Amino acid sequence: MQYVKIKDAIVEQIDSGMLTPRQKLPSERKLAESFDTTRVTLREALSLLEAEGKIYREDRRGWFISPEPLVYDPTQALNFTNMALIQNRVPETQLISAKSMLANKQAATLLNLAPFADVYRFDRVRYLDGRPVVFVTNFVRPDIFPKLLSHDLSLSLTELYREHYGQVYQRIRYRVSTTSLLGNIAQSLRAATGSPATLVERVNFNNKGELISCDLEYWRHDAMCIESVAELTTENC
Repeated sequence: MQYVKIKDAIVEQIDSGMLTPRQKLPSERKLAESFDTTRVTLREALSLLEAEGKIYREDRRGWFISPEPLVYDPTQALNFTNMALIQNRVPETQLISAKSMLANKQAATLLNLAPFADVYRFDRVRYLDGRPVVFVTNFVRPDIFPKLLSHDLSLSLTELYREHYGQVYQRIRYRVSTTSLLGNIAQSLRAATGSPATLVERVNFNNKGELISCDLEYWRHDAMCIESVAELTTENC
């Protein structure tokens, strides 16, 4: 199959260092001419490379070689900034919106809220080495964090909760699934609509066992990988 051969040829150039992270690929027309193939066949090869996390697409800008993904270890419970710094990456967070609202169905379900309960909603975009990689929606209980909107919400919420409210995470429930980037989320990440994504859903409990907040992280799927080490005892074996 020609598209597999094209995919393998590009992977070989990536692995050899001929194509470097963040490098822009030639236009689809030029690539098709280079491989003496049709645009349809070429796009099949590019789609395979995207699915494998080798390349990513920016809306109206073309295809690029993916950098090394950020290692995401749920057992460490590190915030994004510290996770990036430990791996010698440059993190940045941009606040898109912050408001108080009636809890929608999603927030009410995740936080086990009563009908018509109030909730804070924050939308933020996180950057890694200057590239937008994850869109985060946070739902937070205002009864536990009064006047939270007056703080700098571009900073780590985990640290803000601890320093100003004495609240720390005692337990975090994770759920990881696949999804697609759509609407303002795709636009914020400079992604083409329908691009594959990894959704990390976090529900956070304090030391009293109370649900205090939840986070919905929409990651460009090539930008992170989940990696963890389980310490087993003889009872586990």
